[in-house]
Amino acid sequence: MNLELKKAIDQISKDKGLDRDMLIDTLEEAVRMSVLRRFSEDMDVEVTYNDDTGDIEVYQFKIVVEDGDVANEDTQIALAEAREHDPSVQLDDEMGFRVKVEDLGRIAAQSAKQVIIQRMRDAEQEIIYEEYKDRVGEIVSGIVQRRDKGGWVVNLGRTEAILPREEQIPREHYKRGDRLQALIIDVRKEGRGPQVVISRAHRDYMAALFRREVPEVDDGVVQIMGVARDPGSRAKVAVISRERDVDPVGACVGVRGSRIQNIVQELHGERIDIVVWSPDIATYARNALAPALVSRIVVDEEENLLEVIVPDDQLTNSIGRKGQNVKLAARLLGWKVDIFTETRYNEANAIGHGLEQVASVAEVSIEALLAAGYSSLTALRAATDGELSDKLGISEARISDLRSAINFLAPVVEEDPEPSDVSLALPEAGETAPAEGDGAGTDGGHA
Repeated sequence: MNLELKKAIDQISKDKGLDRDMLIDTLEEAVRMSVLRRFSEDMDVEVTYNDDTGDIEVYQFKIVVEDGDVANEDTQIALAEAREHDPSVQLDDEMGFRVKVEDLGRIAAQSAKQVIIQRMRDAEQEIIYEEYKDRVGEIVSGIVQRRDKGGWVVNLGRTEAILPREEQIPREHYKRGDRLQALIIDVRKEGRGPQVVISRAHRDYMAALFRREVPEVDDGVVQIMGVARDPGSRAKVAVISRERDVDPVGACVGVRGSRIQNIVQELHGERIDIVVWSPDIATYARNALAPALVSRIVVDEEENLLEVIVPDDQLTNSIGRKGQNVKLAARLLGWKVDIFTETRYNEANAIGHGLEQVASVAEVSIEALLAAGYSSLTALRAATDGELSDKLGISEARISDLRSAINFLAPVVEEDPEPSDVSLALPEAGETAPAEGDGAGTDGGHA
């Protein structure tokens, strides 16, 4: 009885979580291959593991042929010789002969052992792959083991994971033995085994932390509609409540900020803005740009652009340090965002409005004015009649109408006797206030 082999199979099955029948099949196949390699690949061999005794039984099968017709002794046996073993045997019968496993020799036994180990390793890796591929998007905890050329290797228990440099939070430093949490973002099949890739910088990691810390998010009452992160520095999370009596922001913050603080601590102080999602893009943008106050928003759906106008004293808040606030908001919204102060936006619009009126009076398109190099009323006033005629192709009467319109919209600056003292001519009652001349533009930021 080979109880040691039986005990080894039971122990490996338990420790490695491998199917016992699969181990036995692997063992039988490994012994069969060793027999063929040791004797002849032409042999018809059957290997059976006796689960009661723990023994491996190997049988070689041969076909009974006429005496003198044996062409291959590995697969055929003469009738006379066969009847020495079984007097009742007939031609074309198949006879089985037991092969002593001990006769395989030390080399064959070692080969069988290597095959068994490799098959077990392959089976274990397949099990690990099947287990972890269904855990993508799940938070795991592990211990930093060693530095790898692509990042850090983290021991997850059953297997190792790689934390690539680009998936690490900037300014976070690790050393061997540190315990860390991360999100599984990919599981790849590779030659040396399944490669589990984890991340601490991925936006989905933050969403997973909210699901873990906020029951309302986990059960779907509060839904996360989007996440934008500057890992380790700042993030914006858009949320919405599916129930009227549940405040999505309050649920995420928790009593005295307990829930959000747990997430902030896990991310080593990353600042998190929780904003309310809205199907109306202008409302959503106002929320996303908080804490900055917004005066109004112009939506350009064709260009997927938002022109955001803020009070002059809110420009810094709206853009944020190094443009971080507007960039995160744009990423969260999925729109391009341009920030304007009220003063500059009004100046730019006044100039644009003036050009449109002049173009209408002269009966030319505003595109023609811009193409000719006239982007402001000042530039038009400075042009001679000949230049206007050549570039715009308009008559003297139209040129006269154009100049009247310019003087009406932006009266000429009158010079004082003293060259150093100038003043702007004020419009008559009912006239439009003069727009600032050339050089007015947008002042602010964009993302």
